[in-house]
Amino acid sequence: MYTPDKAQYTIFKVKEPAQLLDFIQTSLNGISRSKAKAILQGGGIRVDRKNITQYDYELRPGMTVEISKRKKGVQLVSKFVKLVYEDRHICVIEKNIGILSMATDHHQFCVKTVLDDYFHKSRQKCTAHVVHRLDRDTSGLLVYAKTIEAEQILEHNWRQIVTDRRYVALASGRMEQEAGTVKSWLKDNKAYFTYSSPIDNGGKYAVTHFRTLRTNDHYSLVELKLETGRKNQIRVHLQDLRHPVCGDIKYGNGDDPIGRLCLHAFRLDFHHPITGEPMHFETPMPKAFLSVFKEKFVKELEKNQQ
Repeated sequence: MYTPDKAQYTIFKVKEPAQLLDFIQTSLNGISRSKAKAILQGGGIRVDRKNITQYDYELRPGMTVEISKRKKGVQLVSKFVKLVYEDRHICVIEKNIGILSMATDHHQFCVKTVLDDYFHKSRQKCTAHVVHRLDRDTSGLLVYAKTIEAEQILEHNWRQIVTDRRYVALASGRMEQEAGTVKSWLKDNKAYFTYSSPIDNGGKYAVTHFRTLRTNDHYSLVELKLETGRKNQIRVHLQDLRHPVCGDIKYGNGDDPIGRLCLHAFRLDFHHPITGEPMHFETPMPKAFLSVFKEKFVKELEKNQQ
């Protein structure tokens, strides 16, 4: 378990440009790439006081790199949950598709049960407290509280504490706009289907900023930044743009090129609920999202459409 405590870190100054993984290997007397990656994946690296897990993070002269002195004990091993960062108050995880953030009446297996099992095996006297959620078939970053104090602070001050939440989506069709903003009121009907309205329909006001990263005649890779965090917000707002998320069986158009809901929460920035320290986390987008732009994929798709 890693804590944001300077006494537990060895501090290095960056003297020349380098990628983070290479810097760790060099700084720790040539340790193997696998060991350097394990330190990164375990949340043991901070750059300029921000936790970083990217192997290819670019370092510039003058930056400060802190490497945890703590040795790893029990590891969290799960095909559904990857531990990105942990201290005694919170943990940040990357969720895979196919698992709920928290249990429901009919489904007890969830991220919380995976974390609670890990805490038990690593002899930590805590449980995971849900702070926010991702849909079962959305992948990406989530923060869980490990104490009631941290949970209460995050829950009651979420909008002030979280400074940046971003997603990447593979959308159906060619996006006409390079960037823009979608604003609407979102309201569920009795069947729990979320409807969007340009005027106040008694629902919750939602704002999504978007930027097109890549596009072809069939698909668009879109970055989305949430100003509000409403239920199904991104999925409904991309539907409003007539470019729904690929693989979305509820709000989509049947376009399912890679066999999954193509939505991934890749960035999460917030102030630590206890220390107030700025925390920054990013995870790479799923490689499958990029596969639809490869020439071989496009040619095969166009052949099948003829």
